[in-house]
Amino acid sequence: MIATGNDEFSQTLAERIGQFIIDADANSARTMQKAIGPSEVGEPCERQLAYKILDWPESNDARDPIAAIIGTGFHLWIGERFEARNEALGGTRYKVETRVTVRDSPIETARLTGSADLYDRLIRANLDWKLVGASSHDKYRRQGPGEKYRIQAHLYGLGQENAGEHVDRVVIVFIARYHELKVHVWSEAYNRQIALDALARLDRIRDQVMALDPESHPERWQQFAIPEKPNCRFCAYLKPGSSDLSQGCPGVQSSNPGASLQALIA
Repeated sequence: MIATGNDEFSQTLAERIGQFIIDADANSARTMQKAIGPSEVGEPCERQLAYKILDWPESNDARDPIAAIIGTGFHLWIGERFEARNEALGGTRYKVETRVTVRDSPIETARLTGSADLYDRLIRANLDWKLVGASSHDKYRRQGPGEKYRIQAHLYGLGQENAGEHVDRVVIVFIARYHELKVHVWSEAYNRQIALDALARLDRIRDQVMALDPESHPERWQQFAIPEKPNCRFCAYLKPGSSDLSQGCPGVQSSNPGASLQALIA
């Protein structure tokens, strides 16, 4: 958090408002969510997923919440606009911010549910809104959404299918946080197998967590694979310099400190 003011009173007020925002976000339903959701299943870092499966204490308290807060506000706004449009059209075309069950299971940790942003019955497509920075918007436009977002899209497609909808396509709408409106749409044909493969991978990691029992054997955290280029900066379990993985992950390791720093801020 960066808080500034033009005098002592203003500086103090800026700090208090900033801290209020941080505290309010920390106690929000989104932040308090414990169970793995569709947005996390495709996470490339298996160590991060293992921490999440065990509901491990988070160690990264330096994450800035403002981007997520702005994203939440946008979701509320566009949801209201589509609700109004739906009402004008007779109330059946759009499903807005609906809970879907991607996979039901008597085992709580195997059950997967989520909130789907928008399903359009006319074009038989599930849409997911992503409010991103200008540089990220350009990256997704040039390189596609990456496997994590792609898997999330197909998981929501499976959730809509389980709800009785016909799903032809999955769509991710990237909207830049910028001084002008920039919208990029990525879509592809819905493929149930992509979702099923992702769930099978998650089950494999869960089985590995149970077999290795890193809670009782902290040294075994090392056995959970991390990708060659992990996105450590926003990981809830990042703890730079940590030599004890039960206390937090140090992130990408490299003999070149500059390379490690670059990976953390990429």
